[in-house]
Amino acid sequence: MVVVVLLLGVGGYYLMNSRSFQLAGRLVNRVDTDDKVVALTLDDGPTERAPEVLKMLAEQQIPATFYLVGGDLAAHPEYGRAIAEAGHEIGNHTYHHRRMVFTSGDTVRDEIERTDAEIAKTGYRGPITFRPPYGKKLWSLPKYLSDHDRTTVTWDVEPDAGEGATADSIAAQAVREARSGSIILLHVMHRWAEPALAAIPRIVAGLRAEGYRFVTVSELMRH
Repeated sequence: MVVVVLLLGVGGYYLMNSRSFQLAGRLVNRVDTDDKVVALTLDDGPTERAPEVLKMLAEQQIPATFYLVGGDLAAHPEYGRAIAEAGHEIGNHTYHHRRMVFTSGDTVRDEIERTDAEIAKTGYRGPITFRPPYGKKLWSLPKYLSDHDRTTVTWDVEPDAGEGATADSIAAQAVREARSGSIILLHVMHRWAEPALAAIPRIVAGLRAEGYRFVTVSELMRH
């Protein structure tokens, strides 16, 4: 009995945290392609840093996919509109940025649909993929997404941006680990994420030097 419980616990932990597998529906953590394309994804917010982030992306002349939180969109609708007007892709990152495990179907629906409604208010009309906060999911979330023909997008490149990380170290890891079809994750909307934002030009320069082109997640999936 103890062994069974242990196996179930280990299996549940794996399922909850896996970046490449879920129990139902489509999950994409990278795209299998020979084309030298990568997608830059930016999680959380929008916060007051959104104008600075948009300026950085415009200077680098690259598109990004923003996974935005519904509550933050409701609090800062002007930033959501600015992201949409700049031509970037917007994805759903739930309304409260809560861990979507051991949650009811009603909770999952509310988190996703309320955020979809806030995304619609930005004027964005493109495809809306979904990214679970912290990458965590078990059954109710994948089941809802599968039932509604939604795609879960995780990532295969997440540079270490913890304490002691610098723009150079973040960029070096991203460039080293990226390959054709990679989805790169950065958090840039909070003050503690300054090194990650500063790393963007270095990441772009490094990958462009290797022949890579930046696209949105939806364009990447068409490859």
